[in-house]
Amino acid sequence: MDKGEHSIIKGITPPYLKRGDKVAITCPAKKLPKPMTDAIELLQSWGLEVILGETLGLSFHQFAGDDEQRALDLQHFIDDDSIKAIFAARGGYGTIRMIDKVDFSRLIPSPKWVIGFSDITILHTHLYNNFNLKSIHGQMPVNIPDASTKSLESLRKALFGEEISYEFTSNALNKQGKAEGILIGGNLSLLLAVSGSISDPDYNHKILFIEDVGEYLYSIDRMIRTLDRAGKLKNLAGLIVGGFSEIKDNDIPFGQTVEQIIMDVVDKYHYPVCFDFPAGHMPDNWSLVLGSMLHISVSDKIASASYQ
Repeated sequence: MDKGEHSIIKGITPPYLKRGDKVAITCPAKKLPKPMTDAIELLQSWGLEVILGETLGLSFHQFAGDDEQRALDLQHFIDDDSIKAIFAARGGYGTIRMIDKVDFSRLIPSPKWVIGFSDITILHTHLYNNFNLKSIHGQMPVNIPDASTKSLESLRKALFGEEISYEFTSNALNKQGKAEGILIGGNLSLLLAVSGSISDPDYNHKILFIEDVGEYLYSIDRMIRTLDRAGKLKNLAGLIVGGFSEIKDNDIPFGQTVEQIIMDVVDKYHYPVCFDFPAGHMPDNWSLVLGSMLHISVSDKIASASYQ
């Protein structure tokens, strides 16, 4: 499949979950600070049987076990056809250290959902770029205690194949318009981290979603400009900007907001730009099905998104 074909073909949809299915929780990155009681109870209330990976109890410096242990835990659940979805327990850092130790080929005949965000962006981009597989950018078990009801309901709907559409108040800096394209993206820092690698997706004619946390304004400016200089922003179908949380500035102010930084780069293009989408490092982290065909409509008062 060449780049042009890949830019318009929807991702492969893993089987939607049903009551009685087995789902797994593993830690591909940072170690857990506490037990996953709330998450386990939530998933069980959806009628799912929860299988816990060995990495939930491991600690190796800041990681949930060493790279080999984390890779083996993920590999075990990929190879087990009885597991229908794999939740990353948390993000942090570490997925990039173990991803090349994992053989994802079992997902070709037996696709399954992978769920997470932040550091898990690497798994999302890798699965789509190499296996054309849809995955879910959504709440992780570590976030469940603080998650909004709407974000959890959006996750349940995404996993069980129920219809999802979103509507929210339009930001004054939005660039109006309508667009349709395959949804890709995730954490901005991680999109830069995979750039030029086998996990780096084709951005052409896609709807790109970005979010981040704890970054300096100058760093966001540099990352956006780096993507643009690499030609990744000029041929997008549309841009969705989620939460940019806990953003920092230097003693001498940078002089622009996140929205202004982004628009300063992409305003020269003709696609719609939608700020304030409720997804990212926040309690109201609505689920996004990456690899799906998404339609967005941005007007002066309302922005909406729905899957096609």
